[in-house]
Amino acid sequence: MKRKYFISLLWISLGTTLFFFLFFNEKTLENFTMTLLLSTMYSFVLGVGNGLINDFLNKKFPWSETTKTRAALSIISIIIGNFILVYFCNYMNYVVIQKVATTEVFFSKKYGVTNWFMINIALLISAFLHAKSFMEELKKTSRKEVVEQKLIATSANAQFESLKNQLDPHFLFNSLNVLSSLIDENPQQAQKFTASMSKIYRYVLEQKDKELVTVEDEIEFAKTYCELLKTRFEDSVDFIFDVEKEDYRRYVVPLSLQLLLENCIKHNFATSSKPLVIKIFSDNDMLCIENNLQAREQMKESAGIGLANIVQRYALLTKKNVFIEKSEDYFKVKVPILVNKPNNISTQAEDENGSYEKAKKRVKELKSFYGNLISYCTVIPFLVIINLITSPKNLWFYFPMLGWGIGLVSHAFKVFGVGESWKERKIREIMDKQKYRDNGNL
Repeated sequence: MKRKYFISLLWISLGTTLFFFLFFNEKTLENFTMTLLLSTMYSFVLGVGNGLINDFLNKKFPWSETTKTRAALSIISIIIGNFILVYFCNYMNYVVIQKVATTEVFFSKKYGVTNWFMINIALLISAFLHAKSFMEELKKTSRKEVVEQKLIATSANAQFESLKNQLDPHFLFNSLNVLSSLIDENPQQAQKFTASMSKIYRYVLEQKDKELVTVEDEIEFAKTYCELLKTRFEDSVDFIFDVEKEDYRRYVVPLSLQLLLENCIKHNFATSSKPLVIKIFSDNDMLCIENNLQAREQMKESAGIGLANIVQRYALLTKKNVFIEKSEDYFKVKVPILVNKPNNISTQAEDENGSYEKAKKRVKELKSFYGNLISYCTVIPFLVIINLITSPKNLWFYFPMLGWGIGLVSHAFKVFGVGESWKERKIREIMDKQKYRDNGNL
């Protein structure tokens, strides 16, 4: 327990002393001293005892990790601990300090009501301490989760930007290699290639900052790129496009086709007698790029940027997988066609801000509930004392205690799962299940 906790207990002792001394005792130094002694004893014994129990449970059974177990142990420890602590304080008060009762009388029915009343007061105070501990733990956990999610989103965004930044030099390097070979083979074709390359590179610059593009845009770009390749390879390469029209308004990762077409050319030889045939078609929400396998010998190890780039970018955007199929006759890559734009990297920061706002709202609800609980634990004992002192035969304190208690229970149900928050959780569970079914290959 921290020093601040003991200072709080001192203030509670002083406040209790002044309250009972000013309103219920004769104004003498002896009464003030006795009241201060008893208030300090009750405050420190009950406060330190409950504090030690709470600290022990926090270490062994944290709220964030074992909520149900902790709740059960808190209830048991509150009841048993306060039963023992209250009997000890009352025994010290009536038998040892004031000496108004013997041990036999103290444990008889005569002091049963007094002990029962003090136990209930102690239980209310202890419930407040455990509730405060729960609220502090919840705030720490919520803040930690929000920070972790923001760090994940920031890291993913940086990774995605890094992957996209690979495309510019990669495309430019390979295009310049093609142009270099054309200059020697066919200078006239090299000029056409340069003009086509400028158009294609414009598309690269336009799409590099986008995470997804329509299949239609990607197909149109791929056809232009294929014309550029035909400029160099002529009849050694053939391209077949057979993409369903209904897939045109769906989405793929930008420049994925260009990287895969480039991959086909890079790893296969193509001649007029043995042309390389590349097919681009759609199949069951997948965009497929297939070529007849005519593997060439690799003079040097490939950097592996193209295919790895596509796989990593899809991994950051969706749980759907990129599939690679290889046989003796063909090589095929299948990339997912996304029906809707997912909650991608660019919107994750907004999503995390939304999560943070929800967390703040949740903490506000909990603070409201525990404020209600604290008020109940403070006001009801005061009303009980006033009632027992002014009119012990007319126990009217039951009415506010029961009425307010029912309202407090209703508030607890709303905050902890039987109100709107319960509905929200159920709606989200249904939405998550539906999303799982829609996504298919997870």
